[in-house]
Amino acid sequence: MSNPEHSARSVTTPDPDALEVVAGAAHEQIEGWIPELASDNAVRDALEKAFDYRGDVTITRKDGTTLEGYLFDRRSGTSLQDSIVRIIPRNTRDKISLAYSDIAALAFTGRDTAAGKSWEAWVRKYWEKKAAGETNIGLDPENLE
Repeated sequence: MSNPEHSARSVTTPDPDALEVVAGAAHEQIEGWIPELASDNAVRDALEKAFDYRGDVTITRKDGTTLEGYLFDRRSGTSLQDSIVRIIPRNTRDKISLAYSDIAALAFTGRDTAAGKSWEAWVRKYWEKKAAGETNIGLDPENLE
């Protein structure tokens, strides 16, 4: 017969600090990228990345006009003609809908405002300031203008 006290003592308790560490998501560096829109799938993939991007994009329409702004919505249909993106052009509050089929080119032209903004980066800056002897440490958001 086994000793229940011995069995209970041999069980290791997980380190609670180790349990709270979760690997972060890897983000592509796409700032400045100009994808080739050679196929329907390439158009869909590029616009999906543009939706996740936290900077402005520049869309060149098939008629040659350009539209620069923040792509905030996309609706994927069965074809490029019935799929749309919605964009807020730079310096306005207008919302423009544009069919995927009207897009000739896409460029990730704006600064990615989310780049380097991880929790780990915030904590690292905090401890750097604390180690330097600073008091009243506040990590204020940077001005995005």
